[in-house]
Amino acid sequence: MILSEEKLQQAEDLIRTIMEECEASGLTACILDQDGRTVYEKSFGFRDKENLLPIDGDTLFGLASVTKSFTALAIMKMQEDGLLSVNDPLSCYLPEFTNHNTETVRLAHLLSHSGGFFPQERITVMPVASQLGLSEDRDHDLARNEQLAAEGGRLVAERLNSLQEGNGLIAEPGRYCSYCNDGFGLLSEVIRRYGDQPSYDEYVRKHILQPLHMERSFCDFIRPSEDDNAAVLYQKKDGVMTHHRDYHDDAFVLNGGGAMKSSLNDLKKYLTMYLHHGEGVCTKESIAEMLKERIPFGIDGYYGYGLYTQKIGPFGIFQHGGSLPGVSSNILFSYDAACAIIVLCNTSDVPVSRISDALFMAYTDLSEDIHKPYPEAAWSAELCTNIQGEYQSGEGTSFAIREENGSLILKSEDSERTIQPISDSLAIVRGKWSDTVLEPITNEKRGLFAVRYGSRVIPKIL
Repeated sequence: MILSEEKLQQAEDLIRTIMEECEASGLTACILDQDGRTVYEKSFGFRDKENLLPIDGDTLFGLASVTKSFTALAIMKMQEDGLLSVNDPLSCYLPEFTNHNTETVRLAHLLSHSGGFFPQERITVMPVASQLGLSEDRDHDLARNEQLAAEGGRLVAERLNSLQEGNGLIAEPGRYCSYCNDGFGLLSEVIRRYGDQPSYDEYVRKHILQPLHMERSFCDFIRPSEDDNAAVLYQKKDGVMTHHRDYHDDAFVLNGGGAMKSSLNDLKKYLTMYLHHGEGVCTKESIAEMLKERIPFGIDGYYGYGLYTQKIGPFGIFQHGGSLPGVSSNILFSYDAACAIIVLCNTSDVPVSRISDALFMAYTDLSEDIHKPYPEAAWSAELCTNIQGEYQSGEGTSFAIREENGSLILKSEDSERTIQPISDSLAIVRGKWSDTVLEPITNEKRGLFAVRYGSRVIPKIL
């Protein structure tokens, strides 16, 4: 395809607007064609704003939840090698998890965030390491510490195992998609225990990174903090933009949910592998299994294994984003449009998926406005009454739903947004950069006990 200069200028204008409004320090983006050739690449801002250091193709960024695609790919590779089956119960591999749910939780459920768990409070690296008496000065990088991984696996498995209906469980496995870092963390522990390497990081390195010659990609915590060409991490706290080089910050104790770091040049090789259906890493059939539409996700998309699919115009796309302190990332590829897009930013809470969409539209010459004109609908008076209340997840998401002047309003700490029903049991919440799905979750025993809000099911607490 011929890159539309007009649409490209619109995308770059959007990038600058978003960066200004979000006070983003630095961002880099590229578009690849079917053969992995770079048809567009540009960096904005700085990897280190205080010292005005620029971004290049080898600058290290955190990937956060983009890591989940590496984890899913590793599981598919292990299945190819006969080391496991995604249809096996999780308890076959992690005996700490004895499965108290109504039905069996399988590896496939964790791969598609459908294990039936509400979002849980994050168990992070440094507190667990401290409890174990581990020190990176003595024990080297914690990303490859077997004792830490084993303890993290035990803590996470036992916590999920302790959940019960009305206290942490949503429904039977496979019923709802509710984004679960714990699940992908446990998948990385399965990889560590049953792969051919002593750690998740080393398995991914041997079977994915090395075959693709991705030399600046890893799970290490120390290495990026000491690398001269690694991004400084920027995060707004109490209204003030802060910066540091602590890649342990809010890092999950198990690496498979979000520990990968990489560069634009390395991710080009990774996305080209997907465009070429797994070439160099795994079979075309394994990639096809990853990309199948498993369970509804977002407004009109589906989550597969470590990637989700949706439509932009007539084109099907596969993508994943990530967010951590100082990290906003997104990868996207499309067989229909024969392209891939990467966006990396070293500032928290930047809507990089919107930027990714804009670059995709520039490449495919689609119109700028991708928000669908959703049908107007009305909810019953009973539903409007029952859905009102306070909602809060273990991860910290908190909001209230109230009725004001005949409309339902979603109120969070920093915003109020109107809830727009689009069917008798589905609504959207309009946002400046994107829309979010809202779906009431009910059953006969518990009534309306939660809502699906975006990628997560959030319990009603009042």
